[in-house]
Amino acid sequence: MNDEQEKAERPEEKEKHHPEPHFEIQIDRHHYTVTQKQMTGLQLRHVPNPPIGPDRDLFEVVPGGSDRKIGDEEVVEIRNGLRFFTAPAQINPGAGGPVGELRHAAAR
Repeated sequence: MNDEQEKAERPEEKEKHHPEPHFEIQIDRHHYTVTQKQMTGLQLRHVPNPPIGPDRDLFEVVPGGSDRKIGDEEVVEIRNGLRFFTAPAQINPGAGGPVGELRHAAAR
């Protein structure tokens, strides 16, 4: 029997495949393992459970530089050690809270 015939008769040889890559990332200081080499912002938003809602923006931590806001359609090259954080999408100083309520009451 030749090598080709032996491989054909051993189904385990056909079943062998390379394991998927695993990347360790962080989102809001929580550790996650992902297997994709590229992910969109929307896919990254669905890594945590529950997913990150539209009321928060997603940023990639850029050591020594300005952190980068990640849009839902933006593709990110995934690598070990990537860190992301979220922040409120709308920061509206003076709206609500005691100061905002006082301003609103004073306007009446």
